[in-house]
Parts: sequence; C-alpha cells; structure tokens
Amino acid sequence: MKVTLLGVGGSAGSPQIGGADGGGDWGSLDPSEPRNRRTRPSIVIETSDNKRILVDTGPDLRIQLNAARIGAVDAVVYTHAHADHIAGLDEIRILNRILGAPMPGYADQKTWDELKFRFDYAFKPFSGGFFFRPVLQPHILTPGGEAEILGTTFQIIDQDHGFTRTLGLRCGGFAYCTDVMGLDDAAFAALAGLDVLVVDCFTSGKPHPTHANLDLVLAWVSRLRPRRTILTHMGPDMDYRHLLGVLPDGVEPGYDGMVFEV
Repeated sequence: MKVTLLGVGGSAGSPQIGGADGGGDWGSLDPSEPRNRRTRPSIVIETSDNKRILVDTGPDLRIQLNAARIGAVDAVVYTHAHADHIAGLDEIRILNRILGAPMPGYADQKTWDELKFRFDYAFKPFSGGFFFRPVLQPHILTPGGEAEILGTTFQIIDQDHGFTRTLGLRCGGFAYCTDVMGLDDAAFAALAGLDVLVVDCFTSGKPHPTHANLDLVLAWVSRLRPRRTILTHMGPDMDYRHLLGVLPDGVEPGYDGMVFEV
C-alpha cells in the first residue's frame, strides 16, 4: 500500500493570509524552508490492487493532485464536514469525467447530511452523459465499525474533535487520524500494532480545544508504540526543521507531497 500526503497544514494553511507585506503570515515558521508551505489536510491511499482512495476534498485539491501527479481516483472518503476537508468537492466533477462514472463516496450519516445541504446538486440523480457537475454515490460509514472500500477492509475509528466527532481510518498497518483531540479505549484498541500512524498535531504549545498538541500526541505514541509516526494538520508554530531537531526517534513532521509505503 502506498500513501501520499497531499497536504499537512491546518485549516488556514501556511502561510496564512496576511503578513506585514501581504505575502502571507508565517507565524514562527521559517519561510525559506519549502516544507513549511502547507496546504489543507488530505491524503491518497493506493491499495495493493492499485485502487486510489482520496480522503477529503479540501479547497487545495486541484493543486495537490497535480503536484502529486495523481491523475485519477477511484473513491472518496470524508472524515467530517468542516470546510478545510470538503470545500473542494466541486473538483470531483473532473474526477468523474476521468473515472467515467459517479464517484463512490464514504462518510458517516451526519457528514452526508451536511454535504447534501451544502452541495445538493452533487446528489441529484445522474442519467448518464457528460459530467457538468460533481456526482457522488454515497455509502454510509459507521463510527467504530468496519467497511469494505473497493475491496479493502478499513476500520472506522470514532474520534473526539472537541465540538464534534470525526472519523479516523485504519487499513492494515496504516492509520490516518486527523482532526482529533481525544481517543477512547475502543480507538486505542483499533490503533494497536501500527506500522505507520499519521496523526493530527496542530501545535507544540498548550492544549487545544479541538486538535491534539505535541504533548498529547507523544503520550499517544508512548501508549500505542507505532513503528513510525508522522504529524499532520500542523499550525503556525510547527516549524519543520525545529521539529526534526526535537522530536523523538520514530516521530517526524509530514510535508506536502510526502510518499511512503506500508
């Protein structure tokens, strides 16, 4: 299985809009380090039978897929309905054309309800012909359960995102847990024995109400002991080079375009 990190930034990306000269607000990130330039969080999982599963459609999706040279996907999974994870849904229209069919989509019922409210046109009946709009074919995921997506079994992890819930995903020895600030015993059981964990880590500072901070992530790593942990959804105090110098062995910051095999 191959995983591509399309984006590893927080909800505003980095640099954020603003800055003294209007060219972007980098926070404490070093602008000269290219791996500090981060788009919104998303990944592509390529299964052993060469099916590509896109996780979330953020506002940077077109740029991300082109940069990663991923010209087609076979299904989309949504972790939740926050804008930084869904605002690029219209890009599915082109992916529909490439696939030649409605796009299989996977999310929990709450997320589908929100997507149908915001993008109702993507769920209207499709009668064939040219894709002039995105067309999704919804499948329901059950938090805490399992699902078969394009022939591959995923564990669906129920996660605490502070004011709402999100879905984490485990497939074999790989897990993706973005937008999370709390895991219960069932989640820890589902994440045992990992080869690679990609996990939300918004800040190196004090605890955050909706995202894990570095101290919390390191406590999770100490309990779960994955072989490799990669940080994502990183905010403006998570400088790439600084993190490389202070993180323990087996823990590293991700970067846009990072590719690894599991």
